[in-house]
Amino acid sequence: MKAGPAPAVPPVRIDGASGTILLRTTRSVYVLRADSATGSVLHVHWGAVLPWADAVALPVWSEHDDSFAGRRDGVEEYPVDGGARFGVPALEVRFADGSSPLEPTVRDVVLEADDHVVVRLQDRTRPLAWELHYRVPAGGDVLERWTEFHHTGTAADGDILLLRHASAHWPLPQRPAWRLGSVHGAWSREGSLDRCALPVGETVLGSRRGHTGHHANPWATLDAGDADEEHGEVWTVALAASGSWRLTAQHTAAGRTGVVAGEGHEGHELRLAPGGTHRTAVSLALHTDRGFGGASRAFHHHLRTHVLPHPGELRPVLYNSWEATSFAVDEENQIALAKRAAALGAELFVLDDGWFRGRDDDRAGLGDWTPHPRRFPRGLRPLADEVHRLGMAFGLWVEPEMVNADSDLHRRHPDWVLHLPDRTATELRHQMVLDFSRPEVTDWALTWLRRVVADNAVDFLKWDFNRSFSEAGVPGPAPDARRVHVAHARGVHRVLDRLRARFPHLRIEACAGGGGRVDPAVLARTDQVWTSDNTDAVDRLAIQHGFSQLYPAGVMSAWVTDSPNPLTGRVVPLRFRFHSAMAGVLGIGGDLTRWTDAELAEAAHLVQLYKDIRPVVQQGIQFRLLAPGEGPLTSVQYLDASGERAVVLIWRTSPAFGTSCPPLRLRELAPEARYRDEATGREWSGATLTGFGMPLPELPRGDCASALVRLRRVDGRGRNT
Repeated sequence: MKAGPAPAVPPVRIDGASGTILLRTTRSVYVLRADSATGSVLHVHWGAVLPWADAVALPVWSEHDDSFAGRRDGVEEYPVDGGARFGVPALEVRFADGSSPLEPTVRDVVLEADDHVVVRLQDRTRPLAWELHYRVPAGGDVLERWTEFHHTGTAADGDILLLRHASAHWPLPQRPAWRLGSVHGAWSREGSLDRCALPVGETVLGSRRGHTGHHANPWATLDAGDADEEHGEVWTVALAASGSWRLTAQHTAAGRTGVVAGEGHEGHELRLAPGGTHRTAVSLALHTDRGFGGASRAFHHHLRTHVLPHPGELRPVLYNSWEATSFAVDEENQIALAKRAAALGAELFVLDDGWFRGRDDDRAGLGDWTPHPRRFPRGLRPLADEVHRLGMAFGLWVEPEMVNADSDLHRRHPDWVLHLPDRTATELRHQMVLDFSRPEVTDWALTWLRRVVADNAVDFLKWDFNRSFSEAGVPGPAPDARRVHVAHARGVHRVLDRLRARFPHLRIEACAGGGGRVDPAVLARTDQVWTSDNTDAVDRLAIQHGFSQLYPAGVMSAWVTDSPNPLTGRVVPLRFRFHSAMAGVLGIGGDLTRWTDAELAEAAHLVQLYKDIRPVVQQGIQFRLLAPGEGPLTSVQYLDASGERAVVLIWRTSPAFGTSCPPLRLRELAPEARYRDEATGREWSGATLTGFGMPLPELPRGDCASALVRLRRVDGRGRNT
């Protein structure tokens, strides 16, 4: 008798007697225990799959019993400030009488849905309740957590200030040592990957800038120091928060480690009035036994499956006119560039900064979002119509959150700017930040955005944000004046949500002077992100390597620009520039009026080649074969979901005499299958390509040489046969 399919494993299981809760992903489990006797929610296990009976029986680790130790430090799911707790609190408050300590009690555990469980807690005597939410999105290894707070008192109890209100605390198992991975950098140097030993104490990653920042990004990896790209256990913690944020990795002398993830930073307070509620941002985390590459691929899968608004769409090849014309845009030169872009095969033409009233340089005009009367006397619609006639979509650069002092908007509403009345308002890039935590400001922005999109048949917005916060407060006396560091970003989210609801066809690229605001919450509302203002094709290899640690290639916008590069002055062959940008969402940003006929012909050929590999690059599985800076070559492989096609990009920034490069060992090809190189016709088995390696194509002599290899399975069978 033929056996039926194995019963489905439930994503959440609860044992009422012990209070044990097990969350099951495809390859890992997360176990916690709601202890009504102590009022604590305790962590049991996070890692390899284990049997349900064992999960219920496992003990909870506690520190040595002495009067100087916090017995539950490091093992509470959501540690609070109060009692014998000396670790990093996830929740710290100030009640109306000035006191802070909390004394949690467990109310109950509720299964909200098959994949969603809630642990409800409250203070023993004070009017504060909080709920720990856990969700297991289907078909992957990412867990989601968030926390909701409720002021359960009356006016007589006064307000409660949430001083720290983290989304989650993620306790980790005990290991002999830990290594922390993250990215750091600056404007035009985003995404520098760093992995270093985690010291005993508190290591804080974060942003005080009002946006996620170029200097870090809201995620971190942890491993025991023995993981590599394809092997070993890795834990990743991320935060879907677009304003200021903080990740604190605590490593105790007793050997406990965990990460507290939440919005805001020190000094950020949130007022909770009687009857009020607050829901934190979502924190995402995973465990994998497949190394850093496995962690990245699991996050890529989650973002495509559960976060991105249109994951099945292929992103178009765009042309952006900024580096060709800067502020000197007009209808005539934009149409000339559009014709050249269309001839190359571009599918989207984007008019960048300089199109609106008063905008002759970066000192004026921001806030006055009507077409420049001298540059576009007929408005933007004739240009949009011509772009559409040429077969391309029409895109427009906007910076809704900013204003110049020299603008009609600022003269009418100087109070809309982030400022404090008795402090000097700092200008950066000659501009100030509009307070998007205020409904009247977001209503104004939504009104003109709707008008501009509708009047000019706009298909695509490049939404920019070109300075960090300063003098950030809210109008009037308020104990939580600095909430704008979080509330502003949530206002941006609301505008994006309402704008997309009004224009379902509209696609949006998030930009903040490059990669200054990138996180899963932004990706839930946009279609791609501008990775960096640095378009140097060599520098981009490291920037894109860091970006790929969490984010998939299908959202990574990358341009081919002029040589010498406008930022670095580096001279790079056109082919290398294209190959670098073809690792993500291809764009072109050079001055096409200065490209030679030979360059235009080569560019058109490379655009067509990119369109051929685009489904594999943008929607396939990514493998980082050789990291930049670790040898003479850098290489990335993409494999489509069926296993029928593989794309390999190889770059050599500079030759080294006497250095040989071994064959490139590819990943996850079917061993018995045959794969043909579409350019040369040579065939190899999957076993050879993954075991021995792919013979390297011959690279041109000199600096900045590159190659693209396209492999197609030729035995007519799918990946899983």
